[in-house]
Amino acid sequence: MLKIGLEMLGRLPASTVPTLPNLESAMTNTVVMFPTNGVGFGHFTRMLALAKRMRGEDPELEIVFFTTMPTLHILKEAGFPAHHVSGPKYFKGLDNAKWNGLLEEELCVCFDAHRPSMFIFDGAFPYRGMLRAVAAQSSMKKIWMRRGTFRSGSSIPVDSISHFDLIVHPEDSVPLPATEVDHGVETLTCPPIVLLDDHELLSREAARSRLMIPSDAIAVYVQLGAGEINDIDSEVRLTVEALTSRNDIHVVLGESMIGERLEVSLPRVHIIRDYPNSMYFDAFDATVLAGGYNSFHEVRHASMPALFYPNMETGMDDQLARCKVAESEGWGIVLEVRSKESISKAADELFSRIGSIEGSSVESGALSLARQLATYLDS
Repeated sequence: MLKIGLEMLGRLPASTVPTLPNLESAMTNTVVMFPTNGVGFGHFTRMLALAKRMRGEDPELEIVFFTTMPTLHILKEAGFPAHHVSGPKYFKGLDNAKWNGLLEEELCVCFDAHRPSMFIFDGAFPYRGMLRAVAAQSSMKKIWMRRGTFRSGSSIPVDSISHFDLIVHPEDSVPLPATEVDHGVETLTCPPIVLLDDHELLSREAARSRLMIPSDAIAVYVQLGAGEINDIDSEVRLTVEALTSRNDIHVVLGESMIGERLEVSLPRVHIIRDYPNSMYFDAFDATVLAGGYNSFHEVRHASMPALFYPNMETGMDDQLARCKVAESEGWGIVLEVRSKESISKAADELFSRIGSIEGSSVESGALSLARQLATYLDS
C-alpha cells in the first residue's frame, strides 16, 4: 500500500502495467447492453426485460449495462453491473463532438474490461462515439434493437446501420411497414416486449395495501403526459375530475422516476413513483393512458380496460393506429379530441367496461428474443 501511495504522489516511478490481452482471441461469455435515455423508460425497459430472460436462459452469462440513463439503482436491484455516462446536456461547455469523444473512450474501457462477445444497443439514433468504439471490435457481434423500420428518407445515415451485424425490430399492434430501405444488414423480429411476467406482479391485496386503496373501491391508473395536474384546464386534471366525480373511485397517478415530482392534494388521488409501475396493475380496474409503446403493451398484456389519449404529434410513432387496435380487440377506447364533455363521456364508457374484459395469452417477446440471440451468439 505504501508503494502504491508513493507512486500516486510521484515519489516512485509507476509500476509497469501488463499489456492488455488480445481482445480478438479472448472474448468472454459477456453481453454489454447500451440503452439510451429517451423521454421515458422505453429503451431501458426493453433492455432490462431482455437481460432478465437472457440470464434466465444462461445463468453463466454475464450481462453488463453501459447507459446514459441515471436510474442505476434499478440495475443494482436486478443484479446487473453498470457503467454510466451522463448525457451531453448535463455537462457545461461540452459540445457534442467532445461528448462523443468521452463516450468513445468510456465505452472502449468497458470493452477492454469485460471483453464481450456481444453488444446490444437500444436507441433511435446511434452516437458517433459509440460507432467508433464498436468499429474497433471486429470479433464482437453488434446488434441494434430498434422499434419501427428504416424507411426511405429516414434521417439515420446508412453508414450507421452498417456498423451492426443484426437489427432487431420488436413488433407492435400494427404490422411493421414493408417499405424498409435496403441496408444489407440481417434483421429479425420478435413479439412486443414487456418487463414483467404475470408471477412478478404484486397481488391485488398487496398492491392496494401499498397504495392505501380501500379493498372495496374502484381504482383507475392514470398516466398522461398532457399538462400539469394543478392546471384546471389540463387533460390530466379534467380526467381526474371526471373519474373522481363518482365517490367509489380512487385514482392513481403514475409519476416518472426521471420526471418532475407531482404536487397533488386532491381527495382519493394517489401517486406512484416506482419502477416498474406495472407491478401494481392487479390493483387496478381500468386505466387512462397516452398511446406510447411500452404502456400500451403492458396494459394489453394485463387485459385491463383502457381509455387512450393518443399523441398525434409523435413523428414516426403512430399512436393513433396502435390504439385503434385496442378498440378493435374490445378492450380499448380511443379519444382523439379531448374536452371536458368528451372526457366525462369517455370515463363513463370506461366504467362500463370494468369486469368485462377477458384475459388474453400474449407471447413474451423478451423470452423469444433471448432464445433467438442465444442461438445467434453460438453461431
